[in-house]
Amino acid sequence: MAMDRRVFLKGAIATSVATMLPINWVFAANRPEGFEPLDVSSLTWDQAQDLPSYFKVLNTNPLNAFPAEHMLDPVTTPADVAFIRWNGKLPDFANIDVDKWTFTVDGESAKQTKTYTIAELKKKFKTHTLQLTLECGGNSRSEFYPNTKGNQWSNSAVFCAEWTGVLVKDVLEDCGVKDDAVYTGHHGVDMHLSGKGPAISRGVPIEAALNDNALIAWAMNGEPIPYMHGYPLRIVYGGRPGSVSHKSTTGMSIRNKIHDGPKMGAPAYQVPNYPVAPGEKVDNKDFKIIEEMIVKSLITHPQTGTEFKSGKTINLRGHAWAGLRDVERVDVSYDYGATWHKAKLTRPVNQTAWQQWQIDLDLPQAGYYELWARATDEAGLTQPVVQPQWNLRGIYLMVATALR
Repeated sequence: MAMDRRVFLKGAIATSVATMLPINWVFAANRPEGFEPLDVSSLTWDQAQDLPSYFKVLNTNPLNAFPAEHMLDPVTTPADVAFIRWNGKLPDFANIDVDKWTFTVDGESAKQTKTYTIAELKKKFKTHTLQLTLECGGNSRSEFYPNTKGNQWSNSAVFCAEWTGVLVKDVLEDCGVKDDAVYTGHHGVDMHLSGKGPAISRGVPIEAALNDNALIAWAMNGEPIPYMHGYPLRIVYGGRPGSVSHKSTTGMSIRNKIHDGPKMGAPAYQVPNYPVAPGEKVDNKDFKIIEEMIVKSLITHPQTGTEFKSGKTINLRGHAWAGLRDVERVDVSYDYGATWHKAKLTRPVNQTAWQQWQIDLDLPQAGYYELWARATDEAGLTQPVVQPQWNLRGIYLMVATALR
C-alpha cells in the first residue's frame, strides 16, 4: 500500500506532531522497513487517554491538561499542544451532527430571537480569520505561595491559535440589541459532572460583545475545531479569561443584567476588591468579575534545563500579551533583575494576538543561570517579577487597574 493511501483506523486527520502516538501501536514490530505511523490528529481526541505523554493531566473529570512551556514556541499554536480546560462532562462528540448543530441568540435584551445553523452563519455573515490569545484565568496558579485552591496550572495555560468564523457583533446586531442590554450569557452542551444542569455559562459586558474582535468560530488553524477545543462551534474572545470563550456553544443570550449563569457568581472567576492576607476569608459581596487578562510573557526557547557550550551566544525567545492592549516592550535579565536587556518585539497581527520577542545573549561566564523575561504594555503596566498580590482564587492579577 502506498504510504499516502494509508488510513489510521480511528479516523484521525494528520496534524503537525508526528511520531507521538497517544495509543498503542498495534503490530508495530511487523511494520515494513521505513514505515512510520501516520500523524494522529488532535481533532478527535475525546478522553484523557488520547493525550500524548507531553501533556500534564491535572484532572480527568473534568479534563484539564497542559503542555511544557517550550512546546508553545510556534507563532501560531498547533491544536495538539494547546492547553485543555473543561468544567464539566465532555460532550458526546462522535454523535454530533454538524449539519444540524444550531446557534440561538435570545435574552431579555434581544429584539428578536434567531437560530442559525453553521451553514447559515457561513452564508449570511462575512467570514473572518483572526489570531486570538486564550488564557485560563488561573494560568500560573502553581506559582502562588501559599498554594490556593484550583487547578495548579504552570505558565502554559495559554495559547494563540488562528480562528475562523463570524464576528459576534455581526450576529447580535442581526438580531437587534435593545438599549437596556448589559451583558451576554454564553451557552453550550457541557453538563455539570452530576449530569444536572450546565457546568458553566459565563458572559462579557455588552460593550465587549459589540466591539471586541470576538468570533463565533467553526475552524481552528484551518481545520474543524478539535473536540477538546470546542467542536463544532466555539465563541472565542481574545484577551479575556478563557472561560468566556465557550466551547461546543449552542447560543448566546443578550441580558439586561450581569449574567447569572453557572460560574458567574462569586467567587468563581472573581477576585477580592481589596488586598487580602493568605488564608483570609472574603465575603462574596466583596468580589469583582475578572473581565480582562493582564500583561505577561513566556519564554519558549531554550527549554528549561538546557546546557550550552561556554562562550556560545544564546538566542532567547518567546511570546508576550497584554489582555486587550498591546505589549510595548519586553526586557530580559540573567542576574535576577539587577540589569535588564531590551528584546526585539513584533507587533500583533491583530488585536489580542500575542507578540513574539527574541534576544541574543552573551553570558559573562560559565555557570548556572536563570533567565527572566518581563513585558510592559502600552498603558505602562509591567509584569511583576515575583508573585503578585496573593488572592484566594489564585488568579494571576497584577494591579486592579488591569481590570475594566
